[in-house]
Amino acid sequence: MQLRRATMADLEALTAMEAMCFPPAEAASKTDFAKRLASYADHFFLLFDEDGRLVSFIDGMATDDEHLTDEMYANASMHNPNGAWQMIFGLNTRPDCRRRGYAGIVLKALIDDAKNSGRKGLVLTCKDHLVPYYSRFGFADDGLSDSTHGNVAWHEMRLTF
Repeated sequence: MQLRRATMADLEALTAMEAMCFPPAEAASKTDFAKRLASYADHFFLLFDEDGRLVSFIDGMATDDEHLTDEMYANASMHNPNGAWQMIFGLNTRPDCRRRGYAGIVLKALIDDAKNSGRKGLVLTCKDHLVPYYSRFGFADDGLSDSTHGNVAWHEMRLTF
């Protein structure tokens, strides 16, 4: 397995995996990913298998805002490299590669990076059924988010250092 940060060369693979993992109303577009990679590629962690196939990735940006807002998904210019909080926009694992711990590897990499960067912690939003998963990594459920991304109810979860 190889864990590394993203580059613009990963654009097609990221976009394809996102489309596999999220419904169209929730998935980031190729344009969204291009903007994110141009602004904060170092806030992506990608995991590849022995054959060089992307199996999981996580992405997000840093900000001083304490809550993840819908605007952040589309506005890469909101990234603050010195921001106090690491936001998580997506945690993706190929459907045929799930339940092998790959998501945990990239999530832990981003957690460690945020801690080593002196951030206050990380914030994400997730659906009801994923609250227990993120709780295992130390995230606390702050309740329902104001987010309406993809017309879904989201829980905001926070890991504070």
